[in-house]
Amino acid sequence: MRDSRRIRTLVVDEHTRYLWRVRHRHGDRERPCAEVLGLNRDGVHTRIVFLAGPGRYAGDGGYTHSGGVGDRDHHLNLHEPGVVRALVDEAGRRGLLVSGGEVDGWELIAAVAEASAGE
Repeated sequence: MRDSRRIRTLVVDEHTRYLWRVRHRHGDRERPCAEVLGLNRDGVHTRIVFLAGPGRYAGDGGYTHSGGVGDRDHHLNLHEPGVVRALVDEAGRRGLLVSGGEVDGWELIAAVAEASAGE
């Protein structure tokens, strides 16, 4: 069984590498559960967050697997390196990886699902 908390390396090109991992963040009364893709490049920490909600699932245990996120039209497995690469590429195109912090993964899902399906 793979250790889903393991830190992995994504090599984008000879000068660009990201450390990444996927984790589940349990919710409470204030906010729902979330699947979180953590990225680190040169000390800049970015979290691409998929919050569970109406019509959206995010590693909800009974509904999907660890790292599984989706809505009515799309599904991604955040443990797949190709999906992580597509998320990095799309977030990078939008300028979302420059300053770190949290990024709403739902804003990226349609473009990433399309890119991942084309592999």
